[in-house]
Amino acid sequence: MFQEANVLKSIFSNTVMVLLLVGCVAANPVSLTLSNDEYTQIDQQCLSEALYHEARGTPDEGLRAVGEVILNRAADPRFPDTICGVIDQRFNGACQFSYRCDSIPNDIFNEPNEKARTLAMALILLTDRQEDITNGALFFHAASINAGWFNTLSPRGRFGGNIFYR
Repeated sequence: MFQEANVLKSIFSNTVMVLLLVGCVAANPVSLTLSNDEYTQIDQQCLSEALYHEARGTPDEGLRAVGEVILNRAADPRFPDTICGVIDQRFNGACQFSYRCDSIPNDIFNEPNEKARTLAMALILLTDRQEDITNGALFFHAASINAGWFNTLSPRGRFGGNIFYR
């Protein structure tokens, strides 16, 4: 419990710092690399968009867990090796991230506070990832739906209304 409180305190502290940084970058746009792993602003935008559509409204832990899955996939040879590639990937014609091909016209960033939160979390994950809270998860689904084929996988935890698997 103490370790979880420290992690959440660290995430909150980092989020505040990142929001200040994001405000400065938005006021004075520059092209920059976000980390030693060569992540770019495009990576941050793709990750932020996915976090927004897959986990907005959840606690920071839920945002972080979805981001961990995307980063874990980018590092796994069975998936595309870029963040945007992971998010855009299709399998048997179906999108891996449903918002990318569900034809719902409201799939835009229309909640400014959530957009800022997801942008900040994306930056934190790309610059100061820390320990993977999902223990290597590569898949997740909303806890409100039937697990289906996910039951063949090893569960890794439940964060922000989603269940995570490897």
